[in-house]
Amino acid sequence: MEHHVVIEKLCSCAKKEGLRQITTYEEKEAAQEAAQTQLAYMQGRFCGKHEFQLVEVDDHYVIGMASGCGCSGE
Repeated sequence: MEHHVVIEKLCSCAKKEGLRQITTYEEKEAAQEAAQTQLAYMQGRFCGKHEFQLVEVDDHYVIGMASGCGCSGE
């Protein structure tokens, strides 16, 4: 079974970093670890105008904006 790490909305910082919106893993543990690493990176390295949260949805991991400034979140 495939497990995905999904960035719900790519903000301008995510786009500048060239992050992929969906990344696929074969093992759930690998997906969870990657999602936690990605979340920490986004929280620590992005502009600081957003807060992000990690939610597990049907064995997939979604990184969403918990709050934001209204900048480009397409």
